[in-house]
Amino acid sequence: MTHTEAGPAVTRQIDGAELPAAGRWQIDPGHTELAFIGRHFMLTKVRGRFTGLTGVIQVAEEPGDTMVDVTIDTTTVESGNEARDEHLRSADFFDVEHYPAATFSARASGWQGTRGALAGELTLHGITRPVTLQAEYLGYTADPWGGHRVVFTAAGTVNREDWGLTWNLPLDGGGLLVSREIRIEIELEAVRQP
Repeated sequence: MTHTEAGPAVTRQIDGAELPAAGRWQIDPGHTELAFIGRHFMLTKVRGRFTGLTGVIQVAEEPGDTMVDVTIDTTTVESGNEARDEHLRSADFFDVEHYPAATFSARASGWQGTRGALAGELTLHGITRPVTLQAEYLGYTADPWGGHRVVFTAAGTVNREDWGLTWNLPLDGGGLLVSREIRIEIELEAVRQP
C-alpha cells in the first residue's frame, strides 16, 4: 500500500469565501492581459494592451496585507494598428526609448469575500502617482502540468495627463482627439511558487 501525503493547501476559506493560500504566486504573462481603453474623437473606443509584463502576488495570511508588484515592458504596446503603435511608443506618449518600463506596486485594501481594491503606485513615463483598482478573485484551477493557478481581474480609470502623457489635438466642434481618461482592465493568471 502506498501512502501519499497531501501537498500544501493552495486555497483556503475565509469568511465563507474561497481565496488563494498565503504564499508567492507568479503572474503568467502568457495568460495575462493588461489592456487600456481610450476614446478617439471623444466617441470611439480604442483598445490597446501591453504584451510584456512580469510580476508577483504575495498573498498574505490576512488578505488585506496581500502585495502585488508588476513590471510592464512599455515597448510591447499594441493596439491593432502599426502606425498608431509607433505613435504610442514615441515621445508623444510612452516615450519607450527613455522609459522602456512601467511599474505598479500595490496592497490589497478593503478586501471582503472575493472582492476588494488594490491601492498602490503606478510609475509611468518617469512619474509616480497613486492608483486604485477594483479587484476580484475569480477562482482556482490545477493545470495539466502539476501547477496551481489562480485567476484575478482588476479595473479602474486614470487620467493619462497625471503621468505627463498630454499629447492631443483640439476638435473643431469642441473636445479633444484623444480622451484624457483611460480605462485599465486586467485579466491575469498566477502560478503558485514553491
